[in-house]
Amino acid sequence: MARTPRLKPRKVASRGTWLRRTGEGALADRLELGRELAPHELAALGSWYWEGWARDAQLPPEHAWRIWLICAGRGFGKTRAGAEWVRDVARADGKARIALVAASLAEARSVMVEGESGILAAAPGALAPEYEPSLRRLQWQNGAQAYLYSAGEPDALRGPQHSHAWCDEIAKWDNASSRALAAWDNLQLGMRLGESPRILATTTPRRTALMLRLMDAARRGEVALATGRTTDNDAVLPGEFFAAMIAQYAATGFGRQELDGELVAEAEGALWSRALLERCREGVPECLRVRTVVAVDPPAGEKGDACGIVVAALLEDGNAVVLADASVEKASPEKWARAVANAARLWGADRVVAEANQGGAMVKSVLMAADEVLPVKLVHASKGKVARAEPVAALYEAGKVRHAGMFAKLEDQLCGLMAAGRYEGPGRSPDRADALVWALTELMLGKKGEPRIRLMNTL
Repeated sequence: MARTPRLKPRKVASRGTWLRRTGEGALADRLELGRELAPHELAALGSWYWEGWARDAQLPPEHAWRIWLICAGRGFGKTRAGAEWVRDVARADGKARIALVAASLAEARSVMVEGESGILAAAPGALAPEYEPSLRRLQWQNGAQAYLYSAGEPDALRGPQHSHAWCDEIAKWDNASSRALAAWDNLQLGMRLGESPRILATTTPRRTALMLRLMDAARRGEVALATGRTTDNDAVLPGEFFAAMIAQYAATGFGRQELDGELVAEAEGALWSRALLERCREGVPECLRVRTVVAVDPPAGEKGDACGIVVAALLEDGNAVVLADASVEKASPEKWARAVANAARLWGADRVVAEANQGGAMVKSVLMAADEVLPVKLVHASKGKVARAEPVAALYEAGKVRHAGMFAKLEDQLCGLMAAGRYEGPGRSPDRADALVWALTELMLGKKGEPRIRLMNTL
């Protein structure tokens, strides 16, 4: 029989604070507790006592709730919180019927069930469920069951009934033909078992229809909302990863969304939206490049704006891909010219397109000094930056442009270009965005810088 330790933890505001606290007496109290526990009890405390080690935002609300939404940055511990909640529900209720819903069945299996922070990893050996992949089912010895579903197949949730549900990364659910909303609604209508059906949703936020609906419900008090940042879990995350993410994405809209867990507002009337940019993201394309350009928006001075340097390519399927944002900030003419030359060599550019409104022949001479064989073409702006950007934004809307990765600072600037003809930041000038516009204009829009439609006589 397990022995009850004589040491009684003090009552504190946070449920796990007593174990995690530092300061005078904390180490001595933990050592005393360790001496009172049997070896297997001590091992369980270190490995499985989630209620003691979890942060409050990872634990179920103490007040009554029907929907609990954890909206937090990457690496916060959302998946572990969901897995531990499912484990606790199944252990306490042998009649529990739990829905596990992800963007796809593959993600439900690889992340929610089999992942490093998934249900199987969170379950001690004696309490581990039996996983039956062919039936998409987890079954515990006491009779509790969990079933896997894909949000991409909303009709699969139309018939089954559940007492509990864990929905993971709901902001990733594909809402084409309103599939994400249909999956959520069908799940809601099936929450008919037990006295108090409950749903946990975990996600890094994006401005999707389902996320906006839940955030509105949270503001009305209908959803229990927990928030958090990647930095909340810095003691657990690998140091190099943590430092790299902060250095690369801090102070960007992408960082506010993916690291701070903030639902970033869209500027009304922007030519680009974050949802549009997410739809166009892919890895390095397999399709062969027909032509590659490096476009340059030179700064007015060394202490002024950044030098926008963007690499893009035309593919043999007729679409374009943005390959790199090689922009440099607070650079001398020699430094940004070397950055252009390096990008041209790295990507095998066929042409360097440089705006010459400021500097004219000087821009070309600086570039040629960095590399005398650079194939430089000077372009002159006869329209404002926003007017030049409008036909390029139309290419994105038509699905003709892809991004081979995440370009956080560039994409922030794109989302700051307004259809009304103004720029709303970040920064004073959209230097990176302007370079992208020059690159795609050169590749896809011809001399006039406008989309052209060719009519074919089919008679």
